[in-house]
Amino acid sequence: MTSSFRNEGPDARELFALFGTADDAPEVEVVPAAAVPPPYDRLLVHEHHMTVTVEAHHGSLVDVKVLTTRQDGDFYSRKILLALQSTGRIVQFGIPRVNLSLCSPAVREEILAQRAPLGRILINHNVLRRIEPTAYLRVTPSPAMMQWFGLDQPKVTYGRLAFIHCNSHPAVELLEIMAPCD
Repeated sequence: MTSSFRNEGPDARELFALFGTADDAPEVEVVPAAAVPPPYDRLLVHEHHMTVTVEAHHGSLVDVKVLTTRQDGDFYSRKILLALQSTGRIVQFGIPRVNLSLCSPAVREEILAQRAPLGRILINHNVLRRIEPTAYLRVTPSPAMMQWFGLDQPKVTYGRLAFIHCNSHPAVELLEIMAPCD
């Protein structure tokens, strides 16, 4: 992974490294928000949950597919894919790292059950939240990502790093990478 500069937020390399060797880590370049082209700008350059944004963009609810998880004390991390309920197509890859000590027991239980996207869980539990994007990324998918996204060859896509503040605390570090748009 490459980076033009260090952002003041979650770090993509660190989030991938939570799961050992990052052989599925893509090439990443930090870019300014103004350099994120359509339609990725509408999908990423905002302060809303990606679950809601992706569902509105594709006209379908999404399901979470958990690839792997890790828990270190109160910190729970997972590599996930979001798939359209209507077609099963993978539309997003992500790694959230959640500080479970900042979540209510009901929210914590639902996160650990791994049945719903994080955004939907927080919305359904009326958690007071604020999304703070900290960096935008130009991404060249790794071979694993190419397989998840159904690509025959690498196709540049975009992503973002962000914090989700829950009840005024930075409770979640987040990496979100969109499947390449046609």
